Amino acid sequence: MSRLILIGGGELKNRETLAIDEYIAAEAKKAAGERRACGLFLPTASHDCMPYYNTFHKVYTGIFDIKTDVALTVGRETDPEKMKGKFDRADFLYIGGGDTVYMLEQWKSSGLLPLIRKAFEEGKMIAGLSAGAICWFEEMYSDSVVEGEYHMFPGLGWLNGKISPHYDERMLDFDEIVLYNRYRAWALENGAALEMADGRPVCSISAGGKVYLLDATSGELQKTVI
Repeated sequence: MSRLILIGGGELKNRETLAIDEYIAAEAKKAAGERRACGLFLPTASHDCMPYYNTFHKVYTGIFDIKTDVALTVGRETDPEKMKGKFDRADFLYIGGGDTVYMLEQWKSSGLLPLIRKAFEEGKMIAGLSAGAICWFEEMYSDSVVEGEYHMFPGLGWLNGKISPHYDERMLDFDEIVLYNRYRAWALENGAALEMADGRPVCSISAGGKVYLLDATSGELQKTVI
């Protein structure tokens, strides 16, 4: 059973998602049992920005006592067996934010994608913020190609539907696209997360934000808070 925690946005270093991080940490500890839980951070979308990983470590180790590791592939050769070991030892993956289109291309070229797919199919918890939240869907609303210019891009297609992160910042534009195309789509505000199991919504977790299901299939836009 696939299990995803999709976070719409928020600065990890400013503790803007702390209530969501607390939930992720608690679930990771349940999965680990008597072992010390371990989280594997994938900063691919930020071009493997190490300060980003350091922030993740400070939050998850410093606050929640979870061991952390990092999967780096940008500008380097990777050892497939060592990388597989990182994934096997992790109780959850955390996919950082950044350039979503670049991230997907790098996952494919570096050999990370099959490892991520295996974790997804085996039901290992995967948390992702912004880029890490939207990449799983058929289509995602992003400014990955030109910063500030938002468009729909194809995602991995492992989950049905369409999605936008940072909905509180992009509401008017995304609503217009959803209404014009009569889409049904997810919209995640900063400080909000949606948990999905086998592609179905389970619950929302709030650190101040909200999760919406937008439905314009009737020709009128309807918004439901999840």
